[in-house]
Amino acid sequence: MLRQQDVGHRIVVRRIVGIREGRPLFSDALGELVELSETHLTLATAQGQLRVPVAQVHRAKRVPPTRRPTAAAVVALDRAADEAWPAPTRGRLGDWLLRSADGWTGRANSALPIGDPDRPLPAAVDAVERWYAEQGQRALINTPLPLAAPVGAELDSRGWGSRPPTLVQTAPLPLPAQGTAVARNGSAVAGAGVEPVTGADVEPTSGAGAEPVPGADMELVAAPSAAWLAIAAGRKGGLPDAARHVLTAVDQVRFAHAYADGTLVAIGRGTVTGQGRWLGLSLVEVLPEARRQGLARAVIAALADWGRSAGATHAFLQVEQRNTAAVALYQRLGFTTHHTYLTRVAPH
Repeated sequence: MLRQQDVGHRIVVRRIVGIREGRPLFSDALGELVELSETHLTLATAQGQLRVPVAQVHRAKRVPPTRRPTAAAVVALDRAADEAWPAPTRGRLGDWLLRSADGWTGRANSALPIGDPDRPLPAAVDAVERWYAEQGQRALINTPLPLAAPVGAELDSRGWGSRPPTLVQTAPLPLPAQGTAVARNGSAVAGAGVEPVTGADVEPTSGAGAEPVPGADMELVAAPSAAWLAIAAGRKGGLPDAARHVLTAVDQVRFAHAYADGTLVAIGRGTVTGQGRWLGLSLVEVLPEARRQGLARAVIAALADWGRSAGATHAFLQVEQRNTAAVALYQRLGFTTHHTYLTRVAPH
């Protein structure tokens, strides 16, 4: 049977659709699992979303994706993601990247073992452990799968632990039903070559399947406001100086601010990296009192509009596999899982 770890992956479901002459009739469905509860499962099929009561499920299992990305595609995307989330302290082991940001987020404080480390694998892991010890940190290694499976096997033999799986998801631009955030004077927000004005009065986008949010104003700016940083700090457990570097040290970056009655209620961050191909989405957050009003989709749509105007052709994001609500939202916006990664943790 399926588990929460299967959300975001391709599955096949055999369900009971009727009874004939005392025998059950079955129908098979193939698609991406977007939600799993005690009573229902929902999958995205080629014909649209299908919601199946668990009581009707005869058999269900995860199946391989129709086509795995090439190793080169995984490397290129992970390099673009690294550019979009740049750690201030960096080192190299051949092609491997070593990254530290005062412990703020796993992505900015883990080694990325893609390419040739210029030494045997056991010696490379030894070097990673020494480098992080010099930083005063516990060693982490971010292993994209299946590309870094040999690294994972070496870490298993050393007793390294593992954090919950993360899905690296992608979608072509424009996103489905994407609109454009429009200023009250009718000009597009953050268009090509146009710097948005801090404090501009901007209508919310209705793109990416979102309905316009009554009373909400959307603004994209090149630097985060103090209120934006406060919301991000609440989500990430503080913002050390290294975090501010991670957030802002990207050539092409925008910070989305969504206001309701003058109060910041939703945020998001977009970057364009990977030689201009990839829009990276991160830190999409809506305050609890403003949720279920389409604000997350409006923030994503505004950033997607900006990314496309800046030349990006695809978007990517990283989301924990267990965050089923977010996975379901991103699936509705056209995102599918490109690959997964595990953040491996050195033993004490």
